[in-house]
Amino acid sequence: MARRRLGRRFGLLWAAYAVSAYGSGLGFGALPLIAVLVLRAGPAEVSALSAAGPAVGAVVAVPLAPWVEFRRKRPVMIVTDLVRCAALASVPVAYALGILGLGQLFVVSATLSAARIASGAASGAYLKSLLRPEDLLVANARFESTNWSSIAVGPPLGGAAIGVFGPVVTLVADALSHLLSALCLVAAGGREEAPPQPPARATEPTGATGTTVPTGTTVPTGAAAPASATAIAPAPAGALLGGWRHLFHDPVLRALCLNNMAVSGLIMATEPVLAVLLLRDLAFPPWQYALAFAAPCLGGLVGSRLARRTVARHGRRRVIGVVGTLRAVWLVGLALVGPGTVGLLTVMAVELAIIVHMSLYTPVLATLRLERTPRHLVARTLTAWSIAQQASIAALTALGGLLAAATGPRTALLVAGLLALATPLLLPRSDRRSPRSSTPPRSTHRSGPRD
Repeated sequence: MARRRLGRRFGLLWAAYAVSAYGSGLGFGALPLIAVLVLRAGPAEVSALSAAGPAVGAVVAVPLAPWVEFRRKRPVMIVTDLVRCAALASVPVAYALGILGLGQLFVVSATLSAARIASGAASGAYLKSLLRPEDLLVANARFESTNWSSIAVGPPLGGAAIGVFGPVVTLVADALSHLLSALCLVAAGGREEAPPQPPARATEPTGATGTTVPTGTTVPTGAAAPASATAIAPAPAGALLGGWRHLFHDPVLRALCLNNMAVSGLIMATEPVLAVLLLRDLAFPPWQYALAFAAPCLGGLVGSRLARRTVARHGRRRVIGVVGTLRAVWLVGLALVGPGTVGLLTVMAVELAIIVHMSLYTPVLATLRLERTPRHLVARTLTAWSIAQQASIAALTALGGLLAAATGPRTALLVAGLLALATPLLLPRSDRRSPRSSTPPRSTHRSGPRD
């Protein structure tokens, strides 16, 4: 099958995503590692850093959603890249000056989380305006392939770099990757269509002498409000909930979101528990532990490349149902892991099966989500989705840790796997379009110049 060309602007958007993804792969787990190696933090502090930073970031992202929605998306992505670059670079600087503290790591973690959510929302909205509807699945599959390849390559290289150059080197690389990402987005150029305008508040009469416009500016009765009034008015409080309302009023998106919250939360909840089982109880050496998670990520290249042809052959509804089920049924196998080579191969086989099906399913899900979301709600809907998923992961990870402490890691893995078997019940019965989620007219989708 010939490779479809999506234009220069998409190519630079993809390049921006790739350099930041590989930078994040190199810096994966760097903040907890620095907390342990440099600040001598204990388990409770490291756990708090891993959970509280992203949780605070998700809360901060809530009011950011309208800010992203009602602005041009490429500048928003550039700003979030620069914010992440500055936040990451602050850690090596503080380390060099001898003033690095745990509080700074909390602030950096929360900043990265909020910026990541805002950037993802802006990127999805930008992609929808940049490409034709029939090209969205191809684009999302390429992003998914890049994501898994960065996870497979980045952490092992980052670990080796830390061993040779010290604990903060991967954060320097990660900061530079976001700077390069911002430069790619600047180079993409091109005219971006005007963002949607926030819904205006109803005007309230103030008496016989004038009328109050949304910005609080008073003008004489009968006179027109200033042209800038609507443009600079803050989004009303209802705009904060626009994405959530759309997400949960659309029956298909609601089912997909709840299913994704359960599956992602259960899969991520097994990671710290499995680490305890492999490293402490089964005495796996660290290199085997790293290999058990890095090598299966190459399966993400397989699944993402199959997405387009699988949908073409079997249809999107069947892919959502069948592959959405298969990505969840393997998790219970982690409870069966034993010592030695057989145990290592068991972990790798289970992770490979999960990743292949997840990487095939995710581009289809991302495309369906964009198609069912009106242009003026894309950024807020994607933000709501990310916050819901992040909250689910944090809650289920905490519960998994408590269960493992009370009953043992293997029991916690078994419970997570059995719960995952029930998650296909949350998948939608149909992906037929709801009237309230119609796709914007074809004219709103622009394709960049062809290569």
